Amino acid sequence: MKVKTKSKKVNKSWLNDHVNDTYVKLAQREGFRARAAYKLKEIDETLGLIKPGHLVVDLGSTPGAWSQYVRRRLSPQGAASGTLNGTIIALDLLPMDPIEGVQFLQGDFREGEVLDQLEALMAGRKADVVVSDMAPNLSGIASADAARITHLVELAVEFSKVHMKPQGALVVKLFHGGSYSPLVQLFKETFKLVKPIKPKASRDKSSETFLVGIELKQIEPQVKLGV
Repeated sequence: MKVKTKSKKVNKSWLNDHVNDTYVKLAQREGFRARAAYKLKEIDETLGLIKPGHLVVDLGSTPGAWSQYVRRRLSPQGAASGTLNGTIIALDLLPMDPIEGVQFLQGDFREGEVLDQLEALMAGRKADVVVSDMAPNLSGIASADAARITHLVELAVEFSKVHMKPQGALVVKLFHGGSYSPLVQLFKETFKLVKPIKPKASRDKSSETFLVGIELKQIEPQVKLGV
């Protein structure tokens, strides 16, 4: 009974914080599906990542707040509907309610059929920006959670190596902990510029943070000795 009581208190406290959260209220007022939109907004405004005409791929897109932000960013008037100067492709394992101008694909891009569909939507183009809000269901077991987080970030990096322009940018979500330093190292090995960012919309209590990699490093071809 004590455990249940404590759980109820924690849930009530979280709900109270959520309802009174500045960014939750702002999201409701401005028509975003989640406060997460303001995390990407701050990252984009800080680094100037998303520009008119861009092809943006949103991995782990549901419920769609990041795609909504990108959609407005690519609109000449910053509108949620109407003219769109660019292409947005969103993908998630879970369903997502439609967003005008956003092409959504439900599935796992590790599967050949889903990846083929994604590449068909890209129509021979490479992404200017890849954003990934993918996050695992955390178990509370540090080693297992670190492995899951690492795997998702590695997937986003591998996707970007193949499907993103050399001068493009990748934004991923990760968490401080055992997996953080190795993932920063992975980004440094992959990108010319690496920027860790903790947006104001990311709760202070959360270990969540974001990593941005800009411009892929060119992999030097290995020279065979004695040739």
